[in-house]
Amino acid sequence: MSFVFDASKPIAIGSDHAGFEYKEAIKKWLVHKGYQVKDFGTPSLDSVDYPDYAHPTAASVASGESTFGILICGSANGVAMTANKHQSIRAALCWQTDVAALTRQHNDANIICIPARFVALALAEQMIEVFMETAFEGGRHAGRVGKISCS
Repeated sequence: MSFVFDASKPIAIGSDHAGFEYKEAIKKWLVHKGYQVKDFGTPSLDSVDYPDYAHPTAASVASGESTFGILICGSANGVAMTANKHQSIRAALCWQTDVAALTRQHNDANIICIPARFVALALAEQMIEVFMETAFEGGRHAGRVGKISCS
């Protein structure tokens, strides 16, 4: 696998209770592949508020502490909306590998958001691999991405 992000930095990961089991499995899978992972929680299946975990995950990516992020919740909408409140974050809800590729190629996404209730774990892992391997195309897309920020 070719890694287009900075492999010297950890991958940030966070979830709510609906994404906890996927988060734990994905974390083990990534560590097994030799990646560093920084887990921002949740630490259990107990019901929690997704912003409490999406914000620190996004902040880690926005600050440059982590190379990119993975957020997981039931639909992935809540974590995506929360992460996208951070100025330099482009969090993308993905449900297919083609979508994961396009969010990198055209949108320079830096957080992948996975809907645990709607995709199988194997597909989630495939999407993460595609996300990690796909470079931003730049060109005409760079201008568009530059218009995303409100500041």
